[in-house]
This record gives sequence, structure tokens and C-alpha cells, in this order.
Amino acid sequence: MSVVSGTICDAQNHPLVGAEVLLENSEPGHVSQATSDSQGHFHFDSVRAGNYTLRARKDGYQPGREGPFVLRPQEAKSIVLCLSKVPSTAAAKESAESIPFSDEPQFTVAGVTDTTALGGHGSARALPSTKALEKDTAALAHGSASSPDISPRSDQKDWASQETSLRAMLAHEERADLHVRLAEIEESEGRPLDAVKDYERAAELQPTEPHLFAWGAELLLHHAPEPAIEVFTKGRRLFPQSIRLLLGLGAAKYAQGSREEAAQFFLEASDLAPTDPQPYIFLGRLQTTANTVPPAWTERMKRFATLHPESATAHYLYAVAFIKQGVEPEDSAAIESQLNTAIELDPHFGDAYLQLGILRLEHKDFPGAIAALQKAVENTPLPAEAHYRLADVYRRRGDTEKAHQEIALYKQITEQKNKEADRERHEIQQFVYTLRGQDAPTETPAPNPH
Repeated sequence: MSVVSGTICDAQNHPLVGAEVLLENSEPGHVSQATSDSQGHFHFDSVRAGNYTLRARKDGYQPGREGPFVLRPQEAKSIVLCLSKVPSTAAAKESAESIPFSDEPQFTVAGVTDTTALGGHGSARALPSTKALEKDTAALAHGSASSPDISPRSDQKDWASQETSLRAMLAHEERADLHVRLAEIEESEGRPLDAVKDYERAAELQPTEPHLFAWGAELLLHHAPEPAIEVFTKGRRLFPQSIRLLLGLGAAKYAQGSREEAAQFFLEASDLAPTDPQPYIFLGRLQTTANTVPPAWTERMKRFATLHPESATAHYLYAVAFIKQGVEPEDSAAIESQLNTAIELDPHFGDAYLQLGILRLEHKDFPGAIAALQKAVENTPLPAEAHYRLADVYRRRGDTEKAHQEIALYKQITEQKNKEADRERHEIQQFVYTLRGQDAPTETPAPNPH
């Protein structure tokens, strides 16, 4: 059986006492309930593996949601969920009058185009991390600003009728939460231009942390890092303790090409909320494309593994940071220990097997490297690098035939991954935006030659 635990907090990262926490299985009727204690902590034990959604609610706060997520057998999952206060009418008015967004933003979303130019900083290796960070940021927004009166996104079956109902309600009374719910439907239906306008309107009506974050996340999801930076930056001025806004700002900076600034925001977020796994996960995305990392990254990942000894990801990221900081011969045992711990916690952790195989290959432990790399192949959806490393092992051992077979598999999978990446780039629409006071572009911008 598995365990789900964590903390319920407010937008300033203060623990919330007495919040109702619901753990819902995807199977109808399977719901577990708990109440957060004096430290905001909750705990569900003896949980079956499956697909779950975690919800939290407390009087005076907007409900929050994490998921849907997959819970594996014997997994110990930790979740930090922050709820924002429901402002009074007077408070909302005062906030709207004082927020910098009371002035029009400096950009206008003018349209959408394809994403053939995606990846602003010109690195093919960085592109997957850019997309992953954009998606990670968008995932942090799900369920945070929605009204409890509207059925959750995962339960939608008739978007057209829900949209009609929402528009009727907005005609009677314009409310920020209704605009957010409408934006979620529009995004689900492939109408991101409409969605971003509704997220923007929600933030104008009620400039809370969830609404500002949702607006910035929608911009970033559709590869508009510059206006996303503007939204996240101004939102952060209002909510300096918001971890999500820091992470969104870092992700947007990375999409813009500023790796060092992105890392600084992620490091700052990890220090602001040391027990929150998300900043370390975001920093880990940057590790995937870095050749080397500074000691500060390794220190944070060590803290992650120390604070979350039950997390396979924490031990894996610590090992990778250790490797990329520069491995001394005496460090190898410690790195292998972290990778083995990750594998013990998650026996299907393909990336951990891959790093273990590479480490053993460097020490000329060919049988051990082959065993680990074969496990990586078995537990990774498209294991191109594992096949490439296996080819290297067989080549060194003089097994030319097996080396050629592995290289052929490597090339085949690489081609498949490239095709899937191209298809995904064309499926996700990219925002075209311009500065206020300028005419919107009438032509699709030329692809970035880099």
C-alpha cells in the first residue's frame, strides 16, 4: 500500500489548520477524508495504487486541487497545496485599484500561430526542458482558481452546455471565478486565444495570486515568455511569498533564454519553502541539459533528498547534481548509493537505471553496466540513450554485431522522438503578441533560424 501526505498552507506559505482534505480515486465512490492539523499537515496511509485527485477546502479560502496524479505501489507521495483567501468585495476593489494591472499591461495577445520557432535560445537539447517547464507551470495552476460551484475539469462531458451556462451567469453578474472556469473550457477545446483573454479578465476583476498565476501560466504554456514574465513579475510584487509565481517567473526566464536567471529563481523558491518538492523538480529540469552544475545546485538537491527520503526523484536528482558537479573517484560510491536508493523506492525508474549504467561503464564494470542499461530500456518509454550506451559497452567488449543492433535501435527511436516532437510543436498553438500602441502583426513571424 502507498501513502499520501503533505501540507495545506495559505498564499504566504503559512500552515492552515482545520482544512478539509479529500483524496479521490478515479473510481466513483472511493473518497478518503482528513483534516489538517496545527502544522497544516495531513496524512493518508494504506492507499491503493491508482489515479487520484487531492482537494482541499476551508471557509474563507478558495478551494485547491492537486492532480489527477498516478500513485504507484509502495509510493510515499508528498504534496504541498496552497489556498488563497476569498477577498471581500471591498478588499477586491481596493486590491484592483492598487495593483499595477489597473493600468493596462504593456502587451496585447494578437493571435496564434504554429510553434516551429519554439525554443528561443537555439539549443536543441534545451527544447525538451523548455516544453516540460511550460507544462509543469501550467499544471500548478489547475484547480487553484476555479469556483466550487462548477464541476471540475476532469469531470467535463458537455463543454458546450457548460459554456452556455457560464456565459449566461456572466451576463447576469461578471465574476472572476466564472471567467477562469470559462477559460479552462476554452483551453480544453483548443481556443487558447479566448482562454488567455478570460484569464486576463479574471485577474483584472480579482487580482488574487491564483488568478494572476493562471494568466501568466496560460501565456507561458503557449510560448509567450515575455508577457508571461510581465505578469509573473507584477504578481510577485503583490505576493512575494508565492512559490508558484517564483517558479513561473523562472520558467518564463528559461523559455526566454536566461538559464542563470531561471536557476536563481528556482533556488530562491527552494529556500523560501525548503519542504516543497516543486522548486527542486523545476531545478531538475535545468539539470537535464546542463553539462555542469554549480555546488549550490548540489546542496539544494542534497537537502531535497534529506527532507524527502521517501522520494525516488529526490535521490535521483541529488545523484545527477553530484555527477554534473564533477565526480571525484571517492564520490562514486555515494552517487551509486543514491541511485540504488531511487531504484529501491521506484523499481521502474528508467532514468535512474540509465545513470547507474553510465556510472558503471565509466568504471569499466561492463556486466554491471549492461544489466543497468537493459533495465533502463525496459523501464523507459523511448530509451534512445540507453541503446546508445549499450552500443558503447558492446563495442568496447568487441561484440560488433550487438553494437550495430543497439545503434540501429538508437537511430530508430531518435527518429520517432523527433517526429513526435515535431507533431507536438504543431499541435500546440503559439501566441503572437505585440506591444500596446502598435498594430498587431498581420503575418506569421519567420521561424527562428537558430
